[in-house]
Amino acid sequence: MIGGEARYNMDKWDGYTAARDRLLAAARHHRVPGLVALSGDVHSAWAGTLHSDFQDPDSPALGTEFVTTSISSGGDGRDMRPRARKMLSNNPAISFYNGRRGYTRCTVTPETWRTEYRVLPYVSRPGAPIHTGASMSVAHGEAGAKAV
Repeated sequence: MIGGEARYNMDKWDGYTAARDRLLAAARHHRVPGLVALSGDVHSAWAGTLHSDFQDPDSPALGTEFVTTSISSGGDGRDMRPRARKMLSNNPAISFYNGRRGYTRCTVTPETWRTEYRVLPYVSRPGAPIHTGASMSVAHGEAGAKAV
């Protein structure tokens, strides 16, 4: 949501609400512990909680989503965009956002899923140093990423 108005994008979950709702309903019905979705194609990095009702942040939390950024598409990027700031303020389920380029490294054990967002300050010329912009984790059986 932006400014109280719902927006739908065919490159994201909200463009496929029926499929998303069926998947999450099945996870809830079968009591899937620690559901994690790894997605991308939005040229920015995100982490958030998957709720049974995306319009109700108080609905049961069913899992965690980690969204990967692009390696170079979209130019250099930046840490925060004005539109993303508005979206974050209206979406308490989102715990992390970054608009830089890079990649996502995940380490999965029986106890924990850890995601490191590896970012570059620029991709428009060679030689950019890479660093970890954020580390997020979720314990097995829980929903919602926490900063490490």
